[in-house]
Amino acid sequence: MTFPTDIGIIDTMIGFPARDFSTYDFIRRQLKDDSAEFDFPVEYMFKGVPKELYGTENPIDVTLHEMDRFGVEIGLVGCESEVGRQALRDHPDRFVASCSVDPNDIMGEIRKVKRLSEEVDLRAVSVFPAGCNPQVPIDSPLLYPIYATCCELDIPVFVCAGVPGPRLPFSPQHVERIDRVMYDFPELVFVTRHGCEPWEELAVKLMLKWPGLHYSTSAFAPRHYPTAVVDYANTRGADKVLYAGYFPMGLSLERIMTELPGVPFRDEVWPKFLRHNAARILKLG
Repeated sequence: MTFPTDIGIIDTMIGFPARDFSTYDFIRRQLKDDSAEFDFPVEYMFKGVPKELYGTENPIDVTLHEMDRFGVEIGLVGCESEVGRQALRDHPDRFVASCSVDPNDIMGEIRKVKRLSEEVDLRAVSVFPAGCNPQVPIDSPLLYPIYATCCELDIPVFVCAGVPGPRLPFSPQHVERIDRVMYDFPELVFVTRHGCEPWEELAVKLMLKWPGLHYSTSAFAPRHYPTAVVDYANTRGADKVLYAGYFPMGLSLERIMTELPGVPFRDEVWPKFLRHNAARILKLG
């Protein structure tokens, strides 16, 4: 259970500290309580949010500095902001591209995904079902053309599942909704984000059932990784669980990497968790 220090980690959820917090306005517009006034809509859930890093003139340099400090070689980042595009242009060896979709505009989002697959070598699509406006359930017909496009392009989809952190209704992200999607799209590589709680045991059961279903650890400090997921990775799920952080949204890399050695993964699980599973899914060689 020794934490390795010689693996170039692939972080499947990392970003850049923006000049302000307006990037979260799409969530604030849907909130109905005082959490709409927070800098981060989920700030009530996290301790030590690295807000001091925001406002810099060089957000890419800040993220690279933190990656270098803690052995993160490659980060999966959004490609729709100018900062994201610049990072992909200037540091193609350190960042790979993802884009987010809101399938309320089905054809517009399909065209966007196909265009970005050519422009920036898109490696993944991400969906926040509870954060779409209006909300879009994981198994909604609105998302089926997105899933089909991911199958066509042979790229994974990362989908938030479980009770969302922002104070929004959770029904669109109930883990049971994944079952039908995997049945209808046997070719799809589907990676859950944000924990799947309180249905993490159901998520494990579904991963046993569906070959294309995976779990990433985004938005969870390592000390809070669900026991069911750690146990699964240590047994039959070593190829199904992959590392994702949450920098700079809610967690510092320092906190994540300080706590990570305490996770009781078996020695043979660590390389897959930190790098190999993501490299396979994102086709990084």
